[in-house]
Formats: sequence, C-alpha cells, structure tokens
Amino acid sequence: MSQYDYIIVGAGSAGCVLANRLSENGQSTVLLLEAGGKDTSPMIHIPVGYAQTLKDPKVNWLYETEPDPGTNDRVHTWPRGKVLGGSSSINGLLYIRGQQQDYDGWAQMGLRGWSYADLHPYFIRSQNQERDGMDGHGQGGPLNVSDVTETHPVSDAVIEAGKSLGLEHRDVNGEDQEGICYYQLTVKNGRRCSAAVAYLNPAKKRPNLTIATHALASRVLFEGKRACGIEYTQNGETKTATARGEVILAGGAINSPQLLELSGIGNPELLAEHGIEVVSALPGVGENLQDHFVIGNRYRMKADAPSVNKQSRGFAMIGEILKYLTQRKGLLTLSAAHIAAFVKTRPELATPDVQYHILPATMDMQKMTESGDMELEKEPGITIAPCQLRPESRGSVHIKSNKPDVYPAICPNYLADPLDQQTAVAGLRYARDLAKQPALAKYIAHEMEPGDAIQSDEELLAYARETGGTIYHPVGTCKMAPDGDPMGVVDGELRVRGVEGLRVVDASVMPRLVSGNTNAPTIAIAEKASDLIRASAKEAVSA
Repeated sequence: MSQYDYIIVGAGSAGCVLANRLSENGQSTVLLLEAGGKDTSPMIHIPVGYAQTLKDPKVNWLYETEPDPGTNDRVHTWPRGKVLGGSSSINGLLYIRGQQQDYDGWAQMGLRGWSYADLHPYFIRSQNQERDGMDGHGQGGPLNVSDVTETHPVSDAVIEAGKSLGLEHRDVNGEDQEGICYYQLTVKNGRRCSAAVAYLNPAKKRPNLTIATHALASRVLFEGKRACGIEYTQNGETKTATARGEVILAGGAINSPQLLELSGIGNPELLAEHGIEVVSALPGVGENLQDHFVIGNRYRMKADAPSVNKQSRGFAMIGEILKYLTQRKGLLTLSAAHIAAFVKTRPELATPDVQYHILPATMDMQKMTESGDMELEKEPGITIAPCQLRPESRGSVHIKSNKPDVYPAICPNYLADPLDQQTAVAGLRYARDLAKQPALAKYIAHEMEPGDAIQSDEELLAYARETGGTIYHPVGTCKMAPDGDPMGVVDGELRVRGVEGLRVVDASVMPRLVSGNTNAPTIAIAEKASDLIRASAKEAVSA
C-alpha cells in the first residue's frame, strides 16, 4: 500500500501519539515513518539504561553543534532519539509539565486555544498517574507516571535543605511550580514508559496503521501548493507514499525544519544556495531555536555518606541487579535526577526562573569528556545542576546540503543574552546556598566544582561557559505564531503557512520554551493536534 489518509514523519513522542489517535477509528489509514529502528534494546527499557542510550549511535542521532561562541567555541553533542519512541526512548524519564503561565503566554501572543486551560485536558487525557488523590492529574491514560521506587537519605536531606531556604515540599506539576520534591517518572513496573510503549504498542496491530522503520524522509511532495506525499529511502531504495488527507512532520526541533527546507519551505536565499526550488518562502524555518543550558555544581561527600556512587560498585551492584530482577526496584530504576527544585533567583519574579536536577551521585568527568561514558565515580558525591527555564538567547538549525543524510548546522547560541548570563551565575550561587543548609551540609566534605577558588560573578560565568551544555530540550524552530508574525512557520492549528495539507506537530512549534522538561508538553501538544486534525477531516467531509 502506498496511499494513505495520513503520513506521519517521525515516531518520536508526538508521532507515536498521532499514530495512535489518528488510527483509532479503524478507518483512517496511517503511515508512520521512522528513520531509526525498533525499540528492542534492553537499555531502552531499563530506566538507568539512559546512560548508554544517550551515547549509542544505533538509537541516537548524536548531532554535533557548530562551534558555539558563548561557550568558548565548544562543539556540543546533542542526543536525539533515532528509534521508535524517539527521544522518549532515550531520555532521563522525568515528567514535568511546565508552568501554567507558559501556555497562558502563548495565548496572549494571539494563539487562541493554547492557554493552560486549553491544554490541561490533554495532559489529563495522556496520563495515568499511579498515585491516587493528586489534584490536576489524570488516571487511565496511556502514559504511565509514577514515583521513584525508592527514596534516598541524601535526597531526603536535599528536600529538607530546600525547605530551610523557604521552598515548599509540593507537587511541582501543580498550580504553583515553585517548590521541591522527588521527580515524577515515566516508568511503569520498573520499566521505561516511552511514547512507543504508551501509544504505539497498543496500536501497532491495527490493520489501518503501517509502521516503516529505517525510513529516512528526503522531501515532502507537492501538487502545486498542496502536500500530497513523502519521498523516503529505506534499505537503500527510494520510495514514495501519497496522502489523501495530510502530511504531518513530527521529527522534532532538528529534523522538522531540516525536512521543510529540503522540501522548499524556508528562507529563499538559503534554499537557493542549495539549489532547492521555493514552495513557500518562510524565513522563520530553523530560527527561534531555544534550549535549556545546564551547569553542574558537584560536591564530594564524606566517605561514610550514602551515595548512588557506592550502590553502583561491587557486591552492592550485584544486590541492586537482583533487586531489580525480583522486585523492579532500586538503582536500575534510577532516572536522570532524584530531586526537582524550581526557584526564583530574583525577588521581583512572579514564577521560578531556574530548575535544578539533583542526584546523590557524581559522574567521572574525565571519562565523560574523553569517551562520552556516563560512569559514576568511585567516591561518593552529589550533583546539583541548575538550568535557566526561559532563556532569551536564540539559535538556529539550517541545512548544510540538499541531501537528507547530511546533518544540519545547529547553532545554539548559548549565553548570548545578558539575562541568561546573570541567571546562570544566580543558579550556581543558589546551589551553593542549598549545599550549605545543615540538613545537607552534614553529608558534604567539600565543593569539587566550581570549587572554592571561584567566587566572583565573572569567574562563575566563565565556569558556566567552560562546562555547561544541553539538557536535551531543543524547541522553537517551526514557531507557532498568529497571522502577521513574519517569523511564524505554523498557525494556531499547526498548519504550515503558504501551503495546504501539511502540519508540524512536535516541540519545534513551541513559540517559547516551557519552564521544564519537554516530553510531557510535547505529548500534550500532539494529543491536541490529533483533535485538530480529525476536526479538519470532518469539516472537509461535510463540505
């Protein structure tokens, strides 16, 4: 079969949602294209396996940025999922919605239908919150959200330290994000609940859904100004598929703008450089790139302090493996962080501007720098890592070739804006304040990084430039905008401007980065988009 009602490009968080929702009526035929393979690696499904998948080229694009001026011309590796489930199959498993004000801000830009009140039902619809009695959370949805399988004495001490600084111990996915708590995780029965597990597995046996892996899209096909299909390569063979209804790009903040440009949608000057005929002149394609820039405060803990570092060694590790096999608990269910803290670094702020990922463990930074290995140190330690929630700096993603297998140029432009620089320094200072609180200080021997020798704002900023990097949340490169915005790429219904039958549904449509991890918001966006797409189909039939 080569003709479908819908063609979805990308089986990541958004693509899996769309494939499920658009095929659930049993009538609409759907083709889901994924450039990567099946999610069969056990490292995907064991939660702590993210330490391997974040460096595994079999399931990860492992993009490299251009040399970045704001971080001493360093080249940053940007992991992105290249497998069913996309980045939800390789990420740190953290469930964060962001602030209600994020979405209300989108609505105030003129994007009707995108306030928090509009999106909240889709967070609810997508979610199965295991813990009963949590206001504002959903139960019965595909995406399982659970608590950590085991708490940790040092992480408990972090919460007490936060409380002594005035942070409330609360659900940071509730009405007020300012606070501290254990992260909620996309984990079910000790296994990762990726978008593929949550949405694709229940749908993949439907006869009206076709899933094609190792299928790299090369361009959107057009009849005049209407998208009518996709050209792609699979196992060395060039193929085409046509769409009676819509083509939907769900490749994420890197792949979706790349495919638009390869298809003739973007800045005419750039397209001309690569010999690509213009279908729709949209200079905003690939612009407006935003990402969360994370910096690490690392502390050596006292020799007798409990630490995840110790749990990962020798007989202790054997015990953790047995615990996982028999109980689905313990170290192997560990996510990228234990404790979430959302804080205001300036008193005039209405909402938090910095998020912390805190874990009673420290990586061997030499091995991480030399080989990318995420291996824990032998000595006990704790990492307190701040990132600015709403950066002002903007970067870009653009093609370097008219060939789809050539990686695009990624320019993150970290710390370009003075406010971002100020917030980076403030985030590091607050981490130090947290570590000095009695509940936590009793475990700490000394600060490893930045270290006591680094004290001034200038020194802390230099440390941030030298050591900070991505926390894997790129968005914004196919900006959703109201009519009249010259840099808008899609409208409020996620339809690409200047053409018909083509939408973008993924994190790239976010006009501004949300205040937290991006997986849950991307899933909610896709849930809403599925309703928009089905409503359009009904309107077309009735017309």
